[in-house]
Amino acid sequence: MGDPKKKRKKFDKPKKMWDKAAVEERRILAERYGLKNKKEIWRAETVLRKKRQNARKLLALPLERRIKREKELLDSLSKLGIMPRKPTLDDVLGLNIEALLERRLQTLVWRKGLSNTVKQARQLIVHGHISVNGKRVTAPGYIVTKEEEHSIDYFTPSIRNKVKTRPVKRERKKAESTEAKQGAEKSNEGRKTETETKKAVEKTEAKTEQSKEKLEEKKETGKEEKEEKGKEGEKAEKVQSKKTNGTGKGKKESTEEVK
Repeated sequence: MGDPKKKRKKFDKPKKMWDKAAVEERRILAERYGLKNKKEIWRAETVLRKKRQNARKLLALPLERRIKREKELLDSLSKLGIMPRKPTLDDVLGLNIEALLERRLQTLVWRKGLSNTVKQARQLIVHGHISVNGKRVTAPGYIVTKEEEHSIDYFTPSIRNKVKTRPVKRERKKAESTEAKQGAEKSNEGRKTETETKKAVEKTEAKTEQSKEKLEEKKETGKEEKEEKGKEGEKAEKVQSKKTNGTGKGKKESTEEVK
């Protein structure tokens, strides 16, 4: 078993560490859920991977052996609130990482309005200001069950006055302003992409025209060379014919003299 005091690795690193799309997705998840580093994402991915592996193994078993173990797996997921009331093994295979990240204590503290931001929720938990079932919990990655969800509250009531929750109107205004900025940035990016595509199309058209002109020039030069070669061949044939005619006459004269 080993020494229980030693910390063990609770996650597996992805096979493609520097895949651009995967890195971008993990970055967005880390910003959305206020995660400290990518290890927290890898830990959630390993948990889901193991659950999917168990579901695949159960699907391969016969019905008699599968029923009991299938119920245990589905009940464990439904208790955590990751799955609906009547889940199936197909639902387990279609699980996303967001379903597990939504059950973290940090996100639930923020969803319940006990903090203004996700990062503030993490700070409150680490500093020991949040309790679950009347007990202090200092782990932001603690997975909250459905039964414990209603019991999330401040550990000390005095901290409620210190945490100043922002009014809803300000939050809405800020959200609208951020959305407007994002929309303007997207429109500018769209315009830039349109101009870039137009320039690229024009460059390609110019290159095609140049290539066509070069091909036509090559064809014309090839025709001229062929004509010149044909003329030179005709001249050479005439010269050879004259030479042959001259040699034939000389031979005839020599034979007549001998006679």
